[in-house]
Amino acid sequence: MRSVNLLSYSYLPFTHYFISLQRNQLLDFIIHIVSFLALSQEFLQLGAAQICPSTSPYSADDLADQILEVLNFFGLGAVMCMGVTAGAYILTLFAIKYRERVLGLILVSPLCRAPSWTEWFYNKVMSNLLYFYGMCGLLKEILLQRYFSKEVRGNAEIPESDIVQACRRLLDERYGSNVMRFLQAINRRPDLTSELKRLRCRTLIFVGDSSPFHSEALYMTSKLDRRFSALVEVQACGSMVTEEQPHAMLIPMEYFFMRYGLYRPCHLSDSPRSPLSPSCISPELLSPESMGLKLKPIKTRVSLEV
Repeated sequence: MRSVNLLSYSYLPFTHYFISLQRNQLLDFIIHIVSFLALSQEFLQLGAAQICPSTSPYSADDLADQILEVLNFFGLGAVMCMGVTAGAYILTLFAIKYRERVLGLILVSPLCRAPSWTEWFYNKVMSNLLYFYGMCGLLKEILLQRYFSKEVRGNAEIPESDIVQACRRLLDERYGSNVMRFLQAINRRPDLTSELKRLRCRTLIFVGDSSPFHSEALYMTSKLDRRFSALVEVQACGSMVTEEQPHAMLIPMEYFFMRYGLYRPCHLSDSPRSPLSPSCISPELLSPESMGLKLKPIKTRVSLEV
């Protein structure tokens, strides 16, 4: 049985569903998780020290180069990379700069262009809130609206979901100054559009149709080489597909990893039913070439009625 090193890089510290995949043996292969770069960077991890105010500002290139330092520290060669939103951008930049170190990319609600005026403005507002008030309630609400759909954020009649409540608690445990440094770096990110055609690693993109980055994911997919990329859209879901509908990712990821020899023959009926069960998964995704040499963009929408 083969294994692969998986590097996870996300803006919010949620990557537990991969452990769930192993526990339930849904894919019947071993994923060796070597590092969780929770909240995207070592200075954003739980327990990380506060950055010295005199430290020079970080750039997107600096964040990508730090990934190389992590891989070299652990003595790793090529890895499978997974990133969410801004983390997906950094991993894409890393794959462009260091092609030989990336086996494949799994991107969730990715970014690839420079910030729009709207995003730039909100990032500025959040940076100012962090500077003057720290991780305040208003800042948390902005972040929650950016990453979760209204279905899980709740309202006057429906309480917040457990995952949103957990997010609130985790945000309280981060240094506001560290998060501010990261936001400032992402707000100065360059456009990667002209470089996307150079990517030769296989790329699987997930995005929720309620995500504010939905159009960005569609744009990125249109610029990638169609032989090596695929798109999965998930209905009634925000940016954090990994948290709102993780089961919608199982079958696409299973077929994605099959190309790397990370599977053993099994019957589909042996797996627990998921939102992407054979009854509602796109036939294109199940075709032999969908995750093989002629990988092509697909558009798979998850049915709410399972």
